[in-house]
Amino acid sequence: MPNAKAFSIGDVTFDPAGDALVVFVKEDCPTCNDVMPLLAHWLRCELSIPLLVIGQTSDGNAALQARYDLEQPLLDDSSLAISFAWDIETVPTLVRTGSQARVLEGFVRDEWQALAADAGLPDYDYSTLPAWRPGCGSLSVDPQHYDRLRAEADGSPIRARKVDIGASDDEMEFLFDAGFTDGLPVVPPTPERVLRMLDGIDRDPQDIVACVPPNLADVTLEKIAINAVMAGCKPEYLPVVVAAVEAVCTDDFNIHGVMATTMGAAPVLVVNGPIRQRIGMNMGMGALGQGNRANATIGRAVRLVVRNIGGAVPGGTERSTLGSPLKFTMCFAEWEERSPWEPLHVERGFEPDDSVVTVFGMSSGPTYMVDQDSRSASQLAGSFGLCLKTAFHPRAHSATDTLIVVCPEHVDTLIRDGYSKADIRARIKEVSDARLGDLVEDDLSGVGLKRDKAAAIPEEKLDRIVPKFAEPEHIALVVAGSDAGKFSGAFHGWVRGPMGTIPVSKKINA
Repeated sequence: MPNAKAFSIGDVTFDPAGDALVVFVKEDCPTCNDVMPLLAHWLRCELSIPLLVIGQTSDGNAALQARYDLEQPLLDDSSLAISFAWDIETVPTLVRTGSQARVLEGFVRDEWQALAADAGLPDYDYSTLPAWRPGCGSLSVDPQHYDRLRAEADGSPIRARKVDIGASDDEMEFLFDAGFTDGLPVVPPTPERVLRMLDGIDRDPQDIVACVPPNLADVTLEKIAINAVMAGCKPEYLPVVVAAVEAVCTDDFNIHGVMATTMGAAPVLVVNGPIRQRIGMNMGMGALGQGNRANATIGRAVRLVVRNIGGAVPGGTERSTLGSPLKFTMCFAEWEERSPWEPLHVERGFEPDDSVVTVFGMSSGPTYMVDQDSRSASQLAGSFGLCLKTAFHPRAHSATDTLIVVCPEHVDTLIRDGYSKADIRARIKEVSDARLGDLVEDDLSGVGLKRDKAAAIPEEKLDRIVPKFAEPEHIALVVAGSDAGKFSGAFHGWVRGPMGTIPVSKKINA
């Protein structure tokens, strides 16, 4: 039996606990029109139990009333709220409520006649009716209406404050004016869209995922879904967005510092595991650029959460001197299948079949490392080291980290000589390390160890070697990009460590 609930329409209030007949119809359904003469006959008679005929469109109800010469209008369910609450899937549906509860969907003459006789209804020439008709789909299950009805129904998981705008207002302009965007248009987060987004994850929408700085605001799955809608995500992307939000809101990652620094840092997301193919992420040609919905919108959704929930707004707590396109979005997948090495998430302690997102706090990039000439692994990794000497500044050492995206053609050169990731890191260190005395400020640049401090250091200690990157693990290596082109990329990090940021990986529960 449908989930019959009490309702009120106009002056009519109905409690399904009582004995009654309730019929749902719509004007453009041929089967409904077949049974309307019978319903009109019953409506003109004095019945032993109440009869309520409910129509699903206002104009259609008026047409049925005129067509069948009804003295009273059909009950109007043009909002479809009652049809939805009663789980009506087909019209006509005849429901007998009370102790003799029964449901008839579509029209089978013998069944309707038997139910009418059992309810003590006046006789009718049933031979004038067809023996059987299948009925039509209820408007309440039409995709055009279903998500709206779910959002409006009692028990809807939507709890966020609803913002009403004027009928003549432009939704896009309203969202710009309200400050909910990153400067690009966003998708209006209607209840229907948010519910569809929440279908992408099997968790309570009111689960608190994280506390988002700088406002230290609790963010629920529902609020993440709202921002994912605005970013343009599909529901199947939501588990990745949720894991990334969890990661950036950890103390290790320090999203407040990443977003607030005047250097202009931003989170960079790398996705590993089976979910890459499942949601259609780009790990090949143009992986770090535009054109892929999953890559673009997942990264954007995380930034909108940090902005709209956490309060990291440019000119407020976000004080970047120049800003960065990374602050719009940067998310891509590692091309594990093209890599001879352990993928990033396995290096970081996860199983190969786990889906994982890793977040890095990067200040710039990707910076191209162009080497179309090196034919040995030693030369190519040496080129990487030379390029990375400029991270932050050629005289800035042991302060930052880097994320290197090795393109497939460069992979082939490296593996031809059997280079492992450890070999690449060692060669980068060899080339990018510097003598302390060479890092002293001079007339060429004021950056580096200050002259007065250098003067107090014994000469032999100025020969000490200072690594560009304090530890080998501060050089992260992933594979992505087109099979054609010898152009690898590097993201230069922000301050590495407890006072800055530390990369964080989170398993994606999808």
